[in-house]
Amino acid sequence: MNPSEPQILIAADGLTRTYALGQGEVVGVLDVDLAVRAGEMVVLKGDSGSGKSTLLALLAGFDRPTRGRLTVAGRDLVQATPAQLNRYRREVVGMVFQSFNLMPSLSVLENVCLPALLAGRRLGEVRAKAEGLLAGLGLGDRMPHYPSQLSGGEMQRTALARALINDPLLILADEPTGNLDSRNGQAVVELLAGLNRDQGRTVVIATHSQIADPYATLHLSLADGRLSEAKVP
Repeated sequence: MNPSEPQILIAADGLTRTYALGQGEVVGVLDVDLAVRAGEMVVLKGDSGSGKSTLLALLAGFDRPTRGRLTVAGRDLVQATPAQLNRYRREVVGMVFQSFNLMPSLSVLENVCLPALLAGRRLGEVRAKAEGLLAGLGLGDRMPHYPSQLSGGEMQRTALARALINDPLLILADEPTGNLDSRNGQAVVELLAGLNRDQGRTVVIATHSQIADPYATLHLSLADGRLSEAKVP
């Protein structure tokens, strides 16, 4: 390998996740082979039930494979202990969800600070970092507000700031524009693309939308849990 080439961040071999259903099973993902280099902007497509959310849950360490191998940032997610998976989620991955998943009883600033505080970082350091992220995302005047006081676009930008608070190597976005209008959806995708372009962060977006297609360096497609891919010129 050329030493100047980006390293493989995500490596999967025969990755499979099935779920028991009565006497049979339901396939989430099946025999997925995947290599994603650091710094890629990945757009993952597929119909509902194709396995997109299952694959992202495996990459996030929220779920475990039934069989196969999965390594992210050099960490074996198949053999990892629960404590190792918790540390992985705090140190390596930032998640953005369609439903935002903000804590309704916490302010915007508190929501963003929470993952870093759970990781054991000092409050003063965390608060300063969160304030900088929120200001950069145009939410400087919304820090004391609660999620119920925000628009959909503001909630998703808050969720993005929360995903970035621990400086993740990998950002996983599961239908991040699904609950947004086209203008706010475009803005969120452009923010993710900017993080990829300007900071070299690896981003995986699972989406039905075409908005992210022009920014992709790698297109992935799932159908019935099986994966195909095509490099973008």
